[in-house]
Amino acid sequence: MDFPLFPLNTVLFPGCRLDLSIFEARYLDMLSRCLRQGTGFGVVCILEGEEVGEAASRFAALGCEALIRDWQQRPDGVLEVRVEGARRFRVNRAEVRRDQLTVAEVDWLHEVQAAPLAAGHAELATLLQALAEHPLIEALGMGGTPADQQALANQLSYLLPFEAEEKLKLLAMGDPARRLEHIQHLLERLQGEAPA
Repeated sequence: MDFPLFPLNTVLFPGCRLDLSIFEARYLDMLSRCLRQGTGFGVVCILEGEEVGEAASRFAALGCEALIRDWQQRPDGVLEVRVEGARRFRVNRAEVRRDQLTVAEVDWLHEVQAAPLAAGHAELATLLQALAEHPLIEALGMGGTPADQQALANQLSYLLPFEAEEKLKLLAMGDPARRLEHIQHLLERLQGEAPA
């Protein structure tokens, strides 16, 4: 068991980017090892506990590998890191080391071959283009015209304000067409709940 996990209050998806500010010794050591070895680490969503301090007591069994794309050390010692989601995985076993770093044994999940966007995805593709104009999303270099169903499904799952539980359901779906259908259903539900 040596795959390091970074439990966060977010759900990372393949191809999506996340900026992190790292200041805890366990994560600075972890990132230093990842950079030296050219490896990634796993982002899992916290179900119980906090991001800082003691290791989270409960986190989702499903996560996404994070690959370091850019980093910068601030004068105060904080490490600013940009990661990109890669492969999805399921946690088999996990343990917390003495330094409070959680490590795991994981199974990598099979990814479905990318399929082109269909006419029925036009509305969702337009939504992603609109989201890309938001300054925070633009700063991450995300959004725009998606390459295929997988890219559209991953980015919308990540960027839209769904509950963590829904995002985990979406992450578990291997078929992007099914994930896009579920996103459409969630959006209709959100619109139905919105005050008139």
